[in-house]
Amino acid sequence: MTTTEARAPSDLTGGVAAARTRRALGRVLVTLVRSVAIFVPVFLVATFVTFALRSLSGLSPARIQLGEQATPAAVARVEAQWGLDRPFLVQYWDWFTGVLHGQLGASWTNGADISTLIGLGLGVSLSVATFALLIGVVVGFGLGTVAALRHTTWIDRAITGLVTVISVMPAFVVGIVLVAVFAVGLRAFPSAGYVPAQQGLGPWLAHITLPAVALSFDVIADVTRQLRTSLIAAYRENYVIGAVVRGLSPRRIFFVHVLRNGLGPALATLGLKFPALVGASVVTEWVFGLQGFGRFANDSAQAGDVPAVQGVLVVSIVLVVAFNLIVNLVLAHVTPASQRGV
Repeated sequence: MTTTEARAPSDLTGGVAAARTRRALGRVLVTLVRSVAIFVPVFLVATFVTFALRSLSGLSPARIQLGEQATPAAVARVEAQWGLDRPFLVQYWDWFTGVLHGQLGASWTNGADISTLIGLGLGVSLSVATFALLIGVVVGFGLGTVAALRHTTWIDRAITGLVTVISVMPAFVVGIVLVAVFAVGLRAFPSAGYVPAQQGLGPWLAHITLPAVALSFDVIADVTRQLRTSLIAAYRENYVIGAVVRGLSPRRIFFVHVLRNGLGPALATLGLKFPALVGASVVTEWVFGLQGFGRFANDSAQAGDVPAVQGVLVVSIVLVVAFNLIVNLVLAHVTPASQRGV
């Protein structure tokens, strides 16, 4: 009987842990199903609207290849070669099935494969955006946490003033200053260009550091403000007061109760920031001489290359939805209290 009694607490602890694991997996699964259910119709509508841009724009590959003085017969011949003489829905279905297989068509300007062109630029932009997001998360979480823990002190006011200043500084201005100081003045980093990670981790980091820092300022400001506000609000919740009454240590209260339930707004902010960093970095890419995703999108739009613009929009939609799905899954795991409405 003694042995049985000794095993009982262990079995009970294991059962509680297994139940918690099942609940956590259940929350993640529900979030995944909901996100996919939203993604499918959004993707269908977005791709349809994206493909309709060609008809709405009135652009034609014949005008790009033959010029404005092309005869109607020549225009009709070129459009037939591109399959633009078929019914709209037939064109859309062929394009959509190609998208599902990762084929975004060919460029009107040079006939190159758009998936390959976007892949080259996207690799550059993803490198810079990921590093910028990492810098923004680390610095923003650090500043936001310190500001919340030192609420109403001079440290809090200094951090609030700092993030207010950097939030209004355009990335291209920050980039020019960084180039002038660290590339031209100190010669600590290259001023322009890009080296793939396959050619060496050191050169790759050296080339993406300055543009990543320039892009990270906005992320730092938003994460700091969101985290500071949510942590201060979390400290005022009843469950924190109850933890103090029970005599839990300040460290345990912060990491187990306050931080876990205060992460939601800051993490939700990241769901919008990462795709924006990838797609809106065209000016920064010009400053640092990078042939990235944003610059490719700008060049394609300027040239009237509709298939390339459509490919950019599709990739942007996938990036937004995929990253928000990741953020939702993290939120479902890290902040279960918010999922229960606590």
